[in-house]
Amino acid sequence: MAPRERGAKVLAPLLLLLALLGSPGAGLEVQHKFLSPTLTNNFALDGLGSKIYLAAVNRLYQLSGPNLTLEVEEQVGPVPDNPLCHAPQLPQASCEHPKVLTNNYNKILQPDPEQGIVVVCGSIYQGFCQLRSMANISAVAVSFPPGGAGAGAGGGGDPVTVFPSMLNIAANHPNASTVGLVLRPAGPAGGGRPDTRLLVGATYTGFGSPFFPRNQSLEDHRFENTPEIAIRALNARGDLAKLFTFDLNPSDDNIFKIKQGAKARHKLSFVRAFLHPAPPPRGAAAAAAYAYLALNSEANAGDKESHSHSLLARICLAEPGRNASAGETKKLTESYIQVGLQCGAGGGDGFTRLVSVFPATAALQLGPPAAPPQELLFGVFERAAPPGARQHSALCAFRFADIERRIRQARHSCFVEPDAGLVTVLDSVVQGTGPACEKRNIQLQPEQLDCGAAHLQHPLAILQPIKATPVFKYQGLTSVAVSSVNNYTVVFLGTANGRLLKINLNSATKIISRKSVSVAYGESVHPIMQFDPSDSSYLYLMTSYQMTRVKVAACDQYTTCTECLAAADAYCGWCTMETRCSLQHECVNSTEPNFWTSASEGVQQCPSMTIMPSEINIDNDNKAMIIQINGNIPSLSGMEMSCDYGNNIYTVAKVPGNDVNYFIYCDFLPREKYPAFPPNQDHVIVQTAIRVNGKNIVWANFTIYDCKRTGNIYPKTACTSCLSTKWKCYWCTKKYMCVSNYSDCEDSLKMNSTTDCPRIVPASLEPMPTGASQDIMISLANAAFSKDTVLECHFGTDRMFEARWVNTSTVQCSGVLLHTSEKSHIFPVNLQLKDKPGRFIDSPQMMTVEVYNCATGSTDCSQCLGREDMGHRCIWSESSSICRLNTESPQIPVICPAPEIRKIEPLSGPLEGGTLLTIRGRNLGRRFSDVVNAVKIGSVRCAPLWDRYMVSEAIVCQTGEAPFIFSDVVTVNVSREGKSKERYSYVLPAVQSVAPGAGPKAGGTKVTIRGSNLSVGSDLRVLVNSTKQCTDLTRTATTITCTMPAVELTMAVRLCVQFENKSCINDNITFKYERNPTITDINPTRSQISGGRIITLEGHGFLMVQNVSMVVHSIGKEQTNCKVHTDTMITCPSPAASNLTVGSKPAPVDFYINGRLYMDDRLAPDEYMYPEEAQHTSKFGLEYYADPQFFTAKKEKWIKHHPGEPLTLVIHKEPDNLSLENYEYQVKIGLISCEIQIVSDKVIHCSVNESLSTSERQLPVTIQVGKFNQTIAMLHLGGGETAIIVSIVICSVLLLLSVVGLFVFCTKSRRAERYWQKTLLQMEEMESQIREEIRKGFAELQTDMTDLTKELNRSQGIPFLEYKHFVTRTFFPKCSSLYEERYVLPSQQLNSQVGCQVQETHPLLSGEWKIPENCRPNMEEGIALFSTLLNNKHFLIIFVHALEQQKDFAVRDRCNLASLLTIALHGKLEYYTSIMKDLLVDLIDASASKNPKLMLRRTESVVEKMLTNWMSICMYSFLRETVGEPFFLLLCAIKQQINKGSIDAITGKARYTLNEEWLLRENIEAKPRNLNVSFQGCGMDSLSVRVMDTDTLSQVKEKILEAFCKNVPYSQWPRVEDVDLEWFATSTDSYVLRDLDDTSVMEDGRKKLNTLAHYKIPEGASLAMSLSDKKDTTLSRVKDLDTEKYFHLVLPTDELIEHKKSHRQSHRKKVLPEIYLTRLLSTKGTLQKFLDDLFKAILCMREDKPPVAIKYFFDFLEEQAEKRGISDPDTLHIWKTNSLPLRFWVNILKNPQFVFDIDKTDHIDACLSVIAQAFIDACSISDLQLGKDSPTNKLLYAKEIPEYRKIVQRYYKQIHDMPPLSEQEMNAHLAEESRKYRNEFNTNVAMAEIYKYAKRYRTQIVNALDSNPTTRRTQLQHKFEQVIALMEDNIYECCSEA
Repeated sequence: MAPRERGAKVLAPLLLLLALLGSPGAGLEVQHKFLSPTLTNNFALDGLGSKIYLAAVNRLYQLSGPNLTLEVEEQVGPVPDNPLCHAPQLPQASCEHPKVLTNNYNKILQPDPEQGIVVVCGSIYQGFCQLRSMANISAVAVSFPPGGAGAGAGGGGDPVTVFPSMLNIAANHPNASTVGLVLRPAGPAGGGRPDTRLLVGATYTGFGSPFFPRNQSLEDHRFENTPEIAIRALNARGDLAKLFTFDLNPSDDNIFKIKQGAKARHKLSFVRAFLHPAPPPRGAAAAAAYAYLALNSEANAGDKESHSHSLLARICLAEPGRNASAGETKKLTESYIQVGLQCGAGGGDGFTRLVSVFPATAALQLGPPAAPPQELLFGVFERAAPPGARQHSALCAFRFADIERRIRQARHSCFVEPDAGLVTVLDSVVQGTGPACEKRNIQLQPEQLDCGAAHLQHPLAILQPIKATPVFKYQGLTSVAVSSVNNYTVVFLGTANGRLLKINLNSATKIISRKSVSVAYGESVHPIMQFDPSDSSYLYLMTSYQMTRVKVAACDQYTTCTECLAAADAYCGWCTMETRCSLQHECVNSTEPNFWTSASEGVQQCPSMTIMPSEINIDNDNKAMIIQINGNIPSLSGMEMSCDYGNNIYTVAKVPGNDVNYFIYCDFLPREKYPAFPPNQDHVIVQTAIRVNGKNIVWANFTIYDCKRTGNIYPKTACTSCLSTKWKCYWCTKKYMCVSNYSDCEDSLKMNSTTDCPRIVPASLEPMPTGASQDIMISLANAAFSKDTVLECHFGTDRMFEARWVNTSTVQCSGVLLHTSEKSHIFPVNLQLKDKPGRFIDSPQMMTVEVYNCATGSTDCSQCLGREDMGHRCIWSESSSICRLNTESPQIPVICPAPEIRKIEPLSGPLEGGTLLTIRGRNLGRRFSDVVNAVKIGSVRCAPLWDRYMVSEAIVCQTGEAPFIFSDVVTVNVSREGKSKERYSYVLPAVQSVAPGAGPKAGGTKVTIRGSNLSVGSDLRVLVNSTKQCTDLTRTATTITCTMPAVELTMAVRLCVQFENKSCINDNITFKYERNPTITDINPTRSQISGGRIITLEGHGFLMVQNVSMVVHSIGKEQTNCKVHTDTMITCPSPAASNLTVGSKPAPVDFYINGRLYMDDRLAPDEYMYPEEAQHTSKFGLEYYADPQFFTAKKEKWIKHHPGEPLTLVIHKEPDNLSLENYEYQVKIGLISCEIQIVSDKVIHCSVNESLSTSERQLPVTIQVGKFNQTIAMLHLGGGETAIIVSIVICSVLLLLSVVGLFVFCTKSRRAERYWQKTLLQMEEMESQIREEIRKGFAELQTDMTDLTKELNRSQGIPFLEYKHFVTRTFFPKCSSLYEERYVLPSQQLNSQVGCQVQETHPLLSGEWKIPENCRPNMEEGIALFSTLLNNKHFLIIFVHALEQQKDFAVRDRCNLASLLTIALHGKLEYYTSIMKDLLVDLIDASASKNPKLMLRRTESVVEKMLTNWMSICMYSFLRETVGEPFFLLLCAIKQQINKGSIDAITGKARYTLNEEWLLRENIEAKPRNLNVSFQGCGMDSLSVRVMDTDTLSQVKEKILEAFCKNVPYSQWPRVEDVDLEWFATSTDSYVLRDLDDTSVMEDGRKKLNTLAHYKIPEGASLAMSLSDKKDTTLSRVKDLDTEKYFHLVLPTDELIEHKKSHRQSHRKKVLPEIYLTRLLSTKGTLQKFLDDLFKAILCMREDKPPVAIKYFFDFLEEQAEKRGISDPDTLHIWKTNSLPLRFWVNILKNPQFVFDIDKTDHIDACLSVIAQAFIDACSISDLQLGKDSPTNKLLYAKEIPEYRKIVQRYYKQIHDMPPLSEQEMNAHLAEESRKYRNEFNTNVAMAEIYKYAKRYRTQIVNALDSNPTTRRTQLQHKFEQVIALMEDNIYECCSEA
C-alpha cells in the first residue's frame, strides 16, 4: 500500500500542472484513481459496482468501489513459456523448445456473478483461462484441469480428459486481440435451464500470421484448437469434462473458424463483444437477445487493393419467442451474419478502422423520422496515419433498426430472392459453409429472417456497409461511452494522450457544449469505459497505468443558476430549493415539478424575482412590498416563508389564496432597521430574499434613497446633482437644499432640469504672481439671488475673500492675495453662501486661477525668460543669477548668455541620419521655437523634437542625412552660438557575415552578425524578411547578437540590419531556416534515482542545435544541460529524482532545443481541438529505479594490500533493472582509477597496474554510476611489517633470514595465485564466447529451415529462357567470337518503361543474313554448295578429323566448330546424331587402347562438345518440365539465405554460405528492417521490403528491385546504378541515400560504406525508389573498390587491426574464426530440403521412363563396350557419368543463367560450386578419403554422398533394365525436336563461320579428301574447291564493304 500511496504523491504535481492547463470549468471531475506499476490490460465491475477487477501485465487486482482502494493483489507472471509449446496443464504434452520467462498479458476478464467466478485468461500457456473467485480474485474457484484434493467444484471425482482445444482459448501474443462475453442463460434457475457459456473472439496467432514466432518450427497448436470465434461451455458447477468445450453435440462444434488458406485475406482484430436486446417479434412476449462482435478485418499486407474495414457481426443466443428452458442452443454459424460499418465518405477520406463501440439509447434523430429515443450503436473510427503520428478519428452513430432491417433483407435476398450484390455466403469459414445464395421454395418466418434455421446453416456477409456521417472529429480518440440525459445525448470520449472529452448533443446531433479533463498525462485511454452500475453519474475508465473513477459532471463549480444552465451540461441543473447547481439525483424532490431545472429548459427558466417598487424614499412610510416571481419555482403553499433582509432581519411573507406563485407579499423592513447609508453615498441597496423552510431560494435588490444627502455629498454641484439623480428629487432655491417632496419647498419657481440651476460660468484668468493683491471677476448664470444675499470668494480650505455684487450676474472678489512657494500652483475659485456655510453656488466646470513664483524652478536665464510664454512676468538678474518678478513696465529686453553644451549622446550615427541625438546643457533656448532651426552638426541640420524638448536643459533632435563620412562638433545657435566639446561622427556601418548561417525553423538560434561601426545610432533593429524581428539584441562595435524568431516554413530569409528605421545595410546577408531537429529515440530509457546516467538522443539535424536541456516532469529535480556530439547524437545526463520510491511508470521527458520546447512536427495540435485540449504530450519517458548497490566479495569493509603489487578487485552487485553497460561503471581507489576487466550481471572485475604508494595508509574504494557514488570498503596499505622486521634484524639475523624467506615465498604464491585467477577468468570469458557462438549456430541450424520454407515465395513465375537463348548460352558460353560481344542478353535501355521486350541481337538467331547485295548471289551459291558438302557424311567426318589433326586448331576452336555444326545441322538432328556416333566410335577406339576410363572426362575434341550440345538439345524439355522448378527454388533459397545475414559488399563474404572461402568470419550482428518502399515499376506501386541494417545502399536497392521485379526477367530489371533511393524521415524531410557521401565515416584510414544503420533508418521507414535522370558515377561497382581505401563490414586482414590493440585486449576480445564454420552447417541444413528435391528431380524416372536420349545413348555406350570386350562395370559407370551428369548436369548446376533469366552473383556461383562438387562425388564410384584436413566443400556433404550414390546407381540400373529403344523411335523423337524449333537459327551465318575454318585449313582438307578413296571417288575435293572459288573472290571484299 505504502509504495502506491507514495506513487500517487509523485503524480500529484503533474496532475496539478495539467489542471492548471485545462479550462476552469472542466465539466468533469476525477474522483479516485489507482496506479498500476505495470501496463494495464483489462478491467471489469461486479454487478453492483462494489468491486472492481483490474488486470495488468503479470498482476491481478481487486479494488473496492467507489474509492478504488486495494483489497487483493495476485501475481500471475512472468512464467517459463514458449509459444510453440502446449500448455503445461496438458498432461500428455511435452515440449522440446526452450522456455523463457514470459510476461502474462491479460486477454479476458469477465465476471459471472451467478456462479461467483471471474474468467481470467492470459497470453501465456497458449491463452489459458482460470476461474477465480469474485470474492477473492487471488483464489482459484475451480481448478481446471482438476488435480488434487484442493480443487474447487468438480475438483474431486474421476479424472478428466483434457484436450488442447479446452486450454487454447485466448490469443497467446501481447499484441493479438481477444474479447470475451459471458452468456448467461435466460429463465429461472433449475435443471431445465441451459448452461452458462462464454463467447470468445480471438485473433489468429498460428502459422502464417505475423504473431507466429519467426525462425521456429512449423508446429502450430493454434489452428485446430483456437478458432477465431467460439461459444464455449462455462458451467463451473457441472461436468468439468465439458468445461471450455465448444461442442453442441458429438459431431458439431459451435465455432467460427477461417480456413487456413483464407486467413491471410481475413485477419480479424476484435474490438468488443456485447449483448443487445432485439425488438420483440410480433406476438412474442419476450425479446430475443443477440450477441454482437465489433471487429476489423485487417488489410492484407501483400495485396495493395485490400483495405482494412470495420465489421459488426451478430449471433443469436436463443430462438426468439421460444422458452429458454428448452435447452436448445443455436449453432454459431447458423445465425452468424456480418455487415460493414462505414464512418464518413469512402476511400481515403473515410475512417475505416473501428476503435471502440458503445450501444446506447439516445434521443438523436438519425435517419427517417422516429419517436425518440432510439437504440443506437456509437463507434469511434480512425483513419490510417504515418507511424508515430496521432490518428485522425471520428465518432459515428448507427441505428440498430437499420442493422435489423439490413439483416432481414439480406437473409431474404439470400434464400428467397437471391441478390448477388447484396449478400454472400462466407466461403472462407470451415464450419457451416454451403453453396452460394440460391432461391429456395421456402417461406422464411420472422425468427428465421433474424437468426437463420437449422437447414440454412450459412454464415453470411452483407456486401454493402451501413454508412454514417461523422458526428464529431478529433485526433487520437480511443474509446467511447454514451448516456442519454434530460433530452441530451452525452458522449464521453477517451483520447490517446490521456484526456476525457464530454460532448453534449441535442436531438439534431449538434454539439451544445464540450468539456474535457486530463485523466492521465500522456497515457492512452482503454477502448472500454463503463458507468458505475450503482450510480450512473460516475464513469470507470482505464489508462495505460491507471484505473480511474470520474464524476461525469462537476456541477458545483457553477455558483449561480445562470452559470449552471448556460454551461449546457446535460447532467447539471439548478436545484431551486437548495440554491445550487447539482446532478438531478442529488437534488431533493428533483422529480417534482420545478424543483430541478435542467439545462435543456434554458437560462430563462432560472428563478428570479422583481420587487415593486424597487426604489423607496426614506421619508415615506412603507408598510409592505409586492414581489413578482419569474422562472421555475415549485409550489410554495404550506411552506414556511419569510422575506430575508440580511443581518437576521426577517418579515412575514404571504402567498395569495389562489395558490399562484407569481406574487408574494412581504411586510416592509421596519424603519429603525434600515441599514446605514455608506459614506459619501445618497442611497443604500438592500438585498432581499424569499426564505422558504429556512433557506433563501431567490434574491433581488431594492434601493432606499435620501435626497438631502445628495446635496450634502456634492456641495460644489449640489443643485446639478440633485436634479440628475435616478430617483425623484427637488431643489429648493430659498433653502438652497435638495428635498424628496416639493411641498417642502417654499419657492414659487420650480426647477425642472439641471440647466435651471444657478452656476458659475467658468472664465480664463491670467496667472497671478505670488504675494500680489488682485481683484477677480466671476460671472454667474441663472443667478436668482437678491443683492442682499451675502457671498464669499472661496479659494480653498482657508482662503476666503470678500465678494461684492457688481450686477445681477457678476461678482467681484476684492483684494485676493494668494501665496505659493512652488513654481506654479492652481487654486479653485468658488462662491459660498456666507449665511449657509458649506453651501456653494454650483460650479460644474471648476474655475481656477494660477499663482506663480519666479524665484522657484528657474536656474538659468533661458528658463527664467522662457516663462513668458506661460504668462509669468519674470526677469533674469545676471548679477545675482536669480529669476525675479518683473515689476517694471514696460519690460526691459534681456539677452541670455550663449548656450552651454555639456554632453551629447550618442557620439556617432549612420550617414542616412535619423539618429536621435540628445543634447544636455544650459541656456538651450527659451522656447521650442528658438531651437527649431538652431541645431547643427557641422553643416548638417539636426531637427529637434517638440515633445522631448526641455526648456534650456535638453534638446532631442533627429540627425539629418550626411553626404559623406565626417566628424564635427554640435552647435546650438540661440541668438548666440554654443558648441559641444565632444564631436559627433557620421560613419558608415557595414555588415559582413552572419554565423551560424542556418538554424531550425522553430527559432531560438542565437546568431552573431559581424561587421564594423555596428554600435552607432540610437535605434537598431534586425528584421527577418522585413516582417519579424530578431530579439534579445545586444551589440558592440563589431558584432550584433540576437535570437532568431520562429517561422512556419523552411526557407532562406534575408536579414536586414536597420539603423534608425532607415534602409537595410548589405541586404545580401541571408539565414537559412532548416527543418527542425528530429529526436527519434532515446536510449537508455532507465535511470538510477541519483541521476547522472548518460541518455543518448538519436535523430538528425543536431548540428544546428546550440544548446539542449532535458526535463523530467513530476519527479526530476532539475533541468540538465546536454551536449551535442554529431548531427545524429546528443547526450544528456539524467536529472536526479526527487522521490526515492518512484514506481516503474515512465515519467514524461521533454527537451528544450535552443530554448524552445521540442515538439514532434507530426503531432501538431488538431484543428478540432480547443486550446485547453491541445496540450503538449511528451514523446519520451524515463523510468527511475533504485540506485545500484555494490559490496566486496565477502562484504568486508577493510581490504589489505601490499604496495608495489598488482591489485585485482572483485566487486559484487545486487540485481537491478538498469541494464548498465560496462563503460558506465567507474571504480576508484583513492584518486586512482581501477580499470574494469569483466562485467557480468553480478560481478565486476577491475585491476590497478600502477603503484598505490602514498603517504596515506588508507584509501577508499569507490564505485560511481552517473552521479551515484558508493564507498564499499577501505583499502589498507601494508607497511608496518618493515618496522617489525628491522627490530627483529637487530635481535637475530637467523630470524631475519627465516622471515625474509617466508615473505618471498608468500609473495610469489600470492602473485602466482592472482595470475592464475586472472588467466582463469580470461579463459572462462573466451569459453563463454565460444559456447555462445556454437549455441547460436545450433539454433540457426534448427530454425532457419522452417523460416525459409515459410517465407519462400513459390507463387512467382519461373523466368525460363526461350529455347534459342538457352542454346546460344549453352553452346557458346565464352568461346564463340560471334558471341563474345554479347555474352549475356542485352539489358534494356532505361529510357523506356520497365518490362519492355528485349530485341534479338545474337547473329545466330533468326534474322536476315546481312551481306552487301552485290556479293549476295555468289555467296549464297557458295554457302549452298558448302551446305551440301557438310550434309555428306564422308566429307564431314574427314573435315573434322583433318582440322583436329592440326596443332594450331585449339580446344577453343574445336568447341566453336562443334557448336557451329550443331546450329548448321539443327534441322537434321538424325543426321547430326549419326555423325556424332561415328565420331564417338573413333574416339572410343582411340581411348580403348589407352585408358578407357578417361574417355569423355574432358572436352578436348569436337565430338565431345557435339555430345554436350546434343545432350542439351535432347534434355531441354526434361530440364524445363521436371528439373526447372526445384532448381529455381534452390537458387531462390540460396539467395534468400545469404540475404538473411550480413554480406560484405566489397569482399563478398557473407554470414550464411556453403563455401568456406566466402564465409564472413566475424560476429557482426545484423537486425532486419522492414521498409515501406514505393517504386513505379514492374507493375507494383509499393511493397514492404525486408532488408538488414548492415546492408549498403546498393544492397538495399538490389533487394528492393528483387522484391518489385520478382515476376519480371532479370534482363529487364533496372540496374542498381540507374536508380535513386530516397528516405522520407518525416512528412517534410527526405534524404537521398548513397553508398558514399559526405557523411561516410573513416576508420583506420579507410572510408566505410554507408549502411541503413549509418543513416539510422528505423523499422517501417518510408522510402521511394525512382529511375535517376543520370547515372551515379560517384561510385564504381562496390566489389571493385580499392580495399586500401574502402571497406564495408570487415577490414581485409585482421593484422591491420590487431597491432593497434594491446595483447590483453586482443586476447580478451578475439574469438577463434574457426568457430564460425558452424554457419556452413546452418546454411547447409537450411537448404538441404531444396537440394534433395533437386537431386531427386534430376535422377527421377518420369512415368517410369527416363528421357529418350539418355536411354538411347546409354545403350549405345553399352553396345560399344561389349564390342570391345570391356566388361568392367566401373568403366561403363564412368562413361555414363562423364556423358550425362558431368557433361550436362554439372554444367547446368554451375550455370543457372543458361536456363533462367536471372542474376548469378559471385557468391551464388561459389555455393553452386559446392553443390556441383557434391553431385560429382555422388556420381563417382571411388570412396572419399576424408579427414580433418580435407576441404570443407567435400566435408560438408560427406554424410549425404553415400545416399546420393545409391540413388545414382539405382537410376543407372533402372535405365539399363528398360527395354531397348529402336532407331526408328529415336529418329522420330529427333525429327520432332528439329521440327519444334525450326527456323530458330540462321544457318547461313553458321555456315559462313564454318567456312572460315575451311578456308583457313584449305590445303590440309584437300589433302585429306585426296587421300581417302571414297571421297576421291566421289570427287568431293573438287566440290570443295568450287566452294572456295565461289567464296574466295567475294567474301573479303563484301565483308569489308559491310
